[in-house]
Amino acid sequence: MRTSSTSLLYLLYFIRLLKIDFPAVEPSTTLPLSNGHTNMLNVHLVPHTHDDVGWLKTVDQYYYGDRNDIQHAGVQYILDSVVDQLLKNPDRRFIYVETAFFYRWWKRQSPSMQQTVRQLVDEGRLEFVNGGWCMSDEATTHYSAVIDQMTMGLRFLNETFGACGRPRVAWHIDPFGHAREHASMFAQMGYDGFFFGRLDYQDRTHRMVQLEQELLWRASDSLPPPTADLFTGILPNGYNPPEGFCWDQSCDDPPIRDDPDLEDYNVNDVVSRFLGIAKAQVRRTNHIIMTMGSDFQYENANLWYKNLDKLILYVNALQANGSKVNVLYSTPSCYLQELHRANLTWALKTDDFFPYADSDHDFWTGYFTSRPALKRYERISNSNLQVTCNQLEVLAGPASRTGPFGEGEKKAMAVAQHHDAVSGTEKQHVANDYARRLANGWQRCQVLVSNSLAALSASSAKRIYCDNLNISVCPLTESSRKFAVTVYNPLARPVSWAVRLPVNGSNPDDPFPTMCLVQVVPVSAATRGVRRNRGFAVNELVFQVQAPPLGYSTYSVSLLQNGPPPASMKPRHPAAIQNEYLRVTFDPDTGLLSSLANLETKQSIKLTQNFYWYNASDGNNTESNQPSGAYIFRPNSSTPFIISQTAKTETVQTSVVQEVRQWFSPWVSQVVRLYAGSRALELEWTVGPLPIDDSLGKEVITRLDTSIQTAEVFYTDSNGREVLRRKKDFRPTWTLKQSEPIAGNYYPINSRAFIKDDADQLTVVTDRSQGGGSIHNGSLEIMLHRRLLYDDVRGVAEPLNETSHIFPDGLVVRGRLLLSLERPPVAADTHRLIAQEMVLQPLLTFTDGDLNPNTRLEVRGFSGLQAALPPAVHLLTLTQWDQDLVLLRLEHQFQSWESKVSSQPVTVSLQVRDETPVLKTFQDISPWEVTLRPMEIRTFLLRVVLR
Repeated sequence: MRTSSTSLLYLLYFIRLLKIDFPAVEPSTTLPLSNGHTNMLNVHLVPHTHDDVGWLKTVDQYYYGDRNDIQHAGVQYILDSVVDQLLKNPDRRFIYVETAFFYRWWKRQSPSMQQTVRQLVDEGRLEFVNGGWCMSDEATTHYSAVIDQMTMGLRFLNETFGACGRPRVAWHIDPFGHAREHASMFAQMGYDGFFFGRLDYQDRTHRMVQLEQELLWRASDSLPPPTADLFTGILPNGYNPPEGFCWDQSCDDPPIRDDPDLEDYNVNDVVSRFLGIAKAQVRRTNHIIMTMGSDFQYENANLWYKNLDKLILYVNALQANGSKVNVLYSTPSCYLQELHRANLTWALKTDDFFPYADSDHDFWTGYFTSRPALKRYERISNSNLQVTCNQLEVLAGPASRTGPFGEGEKKAMAVAQHHDAVSGTEKQHVANDYARRLANGWQRCQVLVSNSLAALSASSAKRIYCDNLNISVCPLTESSRKFAVTVYNPLARPVSWAVRLPVNGSNPDDPFPTMCLVQVVPVSAATRGVRRNRGFAVNELVFQVQAPPLGYSTYSVSLLQNGPPPASMKPRHPAAIQNEYLRVTFDPDTGLLSSLANLETKQSIKLTQNFYWYNASDGNNTESNQPSGAYIFRPNSSTPFIISQTAKTETVQTSVVQEVRQWFSPWVSQVVRLYAGSRALELEWTVGPLPIDDSLGKEVITRLDTSIQTAEVFYTDSNGREVLRRKKDFRPTWTLKQSEPIAGNYYPINSRAFIKDDADQLTVVTDRSQGGGSIHNGSLEIMLHRRLLYDDVRGVAEPLNETSHIFPDGLVVRGRLLLSLERPPVAADTHRLIAQEMVLQPLLTFTDGDLNPNTRLEVRGFSGLQAALPPAVHLLTLTQWDQDLVLLRLEHQFQSWESKVSSQPVTVSLQVRDETPVLKTFQDISPWEVTLRPMEIRTFLLRVVLR
């Protein structure tokens, strides 16, 4: 081992355990007093601004106040103005959320201004809530990326302001539905409470009647209470001020005119209306909360504070005449403290808040799929930027940190978690900006990856990256007769992975380090069409690679120009394809799937699959004028149009891979693919450009119809972690009046969904966040692509009609679904690991010619672990924290009920010794042994000592 690099094996040998920071903490007992009165109705006024980290304008445009022709908003001026106004009255309070914006502002302030702000924070007059880099979306984000963006924001606040800057309240006032896993994460991070604004209109009505707008959310069925318990409050007016009480420069409400000698004195009217609103608010205690602010407000904070000062003055003055209403400046944490003091028992909730509707026909379920290409790019970026880059920086040590890179890639990923970013609910130019930031981050990350692999392999060969392998484009492999491919595995267990590389030769010669199954197959017509002259390879080299845990393997490839010919394509409907584990049959007349069998368990189900499209509502119908848009899914009919009853097919059958290539129309095709040794069937779909010459918006789905008896029940994951039960036309905590039988039964699918009965479970693993549902018994449908011609009137003000310079006629999207068939009691052991491999795929890098042409030393493999972690344990985070500190997170990735084997507690030994990590069922017995229970995450800071 070179002294300039450190594998985890050595890292864990020379560590000193510093702290464990992720388990839940007790609710804070040091919150500032709110100065409320015990015998009065206390109205907590919370001045705030909601600053989207990109939406109608880009992040930069919002910060600087650029492009005000789109939306008047300038975050730097908001912070300037608020700080100035807080200094003028010690009673005033303000909360701020988006650390991404505050960080920018802070870095541009003078030392004296920074000290002033620290004083405001220390005094509790400026309070940070939520504290993440952004206010993340809850439907389309993966938990690992959410944890990373929260870590970035909270770390900055801690290092800048210490304990006084620590947010005590999670604040998700704008996301469009709320995930149970988010609440679980917030609870485990030590938050005292969680407040949000958007709630299904029927659910809100029910909770108002039942006095359940404040509740205890038990956000895990595996973690023992109160580990994932979180007090949750639903804000009574969304996140806006009460009607008539908006005093921002963007508002039209009249100011408080309190000079009796001037015209239009209105104090009595304002106070009377305010008291009426306050007394009418549903409550269980003598404390209520009112949000005083909204989107990008307080750019001229003097307008707000001058009127709020007067409101407090004149309402409280009535106490001298017997009024029992007390108004005060407050914050969510102060309000929460008063609720805690009330010592009440709150309603319990164990499910989530999806789907969200704001009216009868307005279900916000379209954004589960909107901008599917961006959703996939975000998922790939999470694997490349947040995982691979971070791990290799640790494994290679200081040698990795030379070159033009910094925090840009982490900030790009953090911004992408925003609820108008990966959600797909932004304007097109903003979506382009998010993608550009991710691309720039990846370019900087490539420098680190190259440095790290050079240090670990003792090779200075130039590393080349091919980012378009999904459409069979890689200039190096297409033109070079000899190259090396290095496969880095970010998982803490070994993986077997099928690699497909575009080539123009025939058979490979002597792949290194060992002979493996290799085959050359022709590039499909669908791939040639979608790459649109960006590549010229006629064939694909397909072979299985083995990559060690947290490490890499390198394979050398030589191509023969006159070798055996590639595998041939046969233009016919196949009877079946199969490998050691699965058998898939096709209908001889239609070319469609007809059955799926698991050869190990001797189970078989009927399975048909096809593609359909819903006609997106244009708003012109008798029930409602609501159109489909970026947020809202609203089909004109509950019956989708089938794209084709039959599929034209070609088959490729080799010892490495068997493929059935299906064409349904000029804009829909698919490859049904089964690799040797795989327990999952791959469906690689290509959809687009969606035709709109008929003036109809289209929302394309694939539907799997099976013989499984589901009783209209199916299951989806929550942010990639725990699984929740769903039932058609049903909500667990309130009686649903269903008005949209399709859109009202769609849920977010972040990584997997399944249907099951007593005998069979069919699991579908997705490669990005998508929306889906089980509309029919034994059926599961997933929305793949959307192209719409109308805006849904939720603020974006443009239709979701994606084009690009490559696809001016409409975006083409390609993706993968993985299908597994198992017995229900053991299915989780398979689909959890398949889903994990889909989220964290191996990273491929290439070198032209020999890997090390100028030296005899050539390291062909490397692992950062002495032994693989047990299947139930996932290495969630390994990243450089400081110069000599490393952040390590381990998680148990099974729920308590999922598996007889994998759902048991696991003890992992971090100490370097001869035996492998052991499985135990008792408490930690030393700092070297870490016990993880189902769904538990443990976080450590490690000090690295190099020698």
